[in-house]
Amino acid sequence: MNSNLSYVEVSSQNLLHNFRTFKNYVHSTIKMISVVKANAYGHGLEEVVQVLDDVTDYFAVDDIEELRRVRKISQKPVIVLGYVQKQDLEEIVSLNAEVCIYDMERLETLNTLGKKLRKPKVHIKIDASLGRQGILLSELETFIKQLKKMDSIELAGVYSHFANIEDTTDFSHAQKQIVQYKKAVGLFYSYGYKNFQTHLSSTAATLVYEKNLGLQSMVRIGIGLYGLWPSENTQESFEKHGLLLKPVMRWISHVAQVKKVPRGFSIGYGLTYITSRPMTIAVIPQGYSDGYDRGLSNKGVVLIKGTRCKVLGRIAMNMFVVDVSHISHLKAEDEVVLLGSQGNETVSAEELAEKIGTINYEVVARISPLLPKIIK
Repeated sequence: MNSNLSYVEVSSQNLLHNFRTFKNYVHSTIKMISVVKANAYGHGLEEVVQVLDDVTDYFAVDDIEELRRVRKISQKPVIVLGYVQKQDLEEIVSLNAEVCIYDMERLETLNTLGKKLRKPKVHIKIDASLGRQGILLSELETFIKQLKKMDSIELAGVYSHFANIEDTTDFSHAQKQIVQYKKAVGLFYSYGYKNFQTHLSSTAATLVYEKNLGLQSMVRIGIGLYGLWPSENTQESFEKHGLLLKPVMRWISHVAQVKKVPRGFSIGYGLTYITSRPMTIAVIPQGYSDGYDRGLSNKGVVLIKGTRCKVLGRIAMNMFVVDVSHISHLKAEDEVVLLGSQGNETVSAEELAEKIGTINYEVVARISPLLPKIIK
């Protein structure tokens, strides 16, 4: 038995299955970017990189700290997608990462660094009607003219990001974005740039837009790597055609205490649950500081002995209580599954997300990075 009381179990088999599912789905020439930002969507950056290092073409991270962590275990190409302070650009270059750029100030700094270190590789982010980071199409020609003056920078890629591609019932905004992005790429070609990568699609867009067509030279696979669907629409549309994703994570804890309480007994802070009958309860040593959302108070469900057990009362910082009146022979240190499968039952990220009014991305990404990650 694992010596840790609570931990996240990462299935290397399911992770590789999901990677190969997308690899086989796209054209054989497409390069695969495995997105491991946000601690690999809560699954453990080091653990996921270790499993995928031999198969992926690229990793993508959000910031320099994640880059440092990747570089301790992998020399695969890494794209830094998020904001990088000017003072950190030299380290980015020294760690041989490719950096995403959308302002002239950082471009000039990188050009200076390129004269004394190595030529930095940059990916130019286009804001094609997403309304976040990126260069507007109306400002792009001015930007490219400045870029042409910088001979110590290598243009590695031009990319953008969809806004609502996972909504498979309405493709109108996505089509508008595709048109804008193609114009942006065409503008780079018209200024003499030729050998650069193009990437527009994350998991949802890869499913909806990229199948076996080779429309862009790379795809960025994030949530799908971890066996989670970007939306109910994509799951319904693609599962019925035989595309199967397998959840990679099990969040495991163990019973800390079992006891019987009488009728009329209050459970937890705020007296939000009062027993209507004598009950057997179990204390679970996880809480909102570990990422088990307080919104699951009186709503959540865990698995013990392959049986669903309801959360009673409020989730506290480090513990909560469940009803185990229907389970016999339960004792301290028996396994509890907060997320994932046990026996024939499953608590999915989607189920938890629905209970607290959010999305599966947030459920897994907010799991504490301090919890040990175990590769199975």
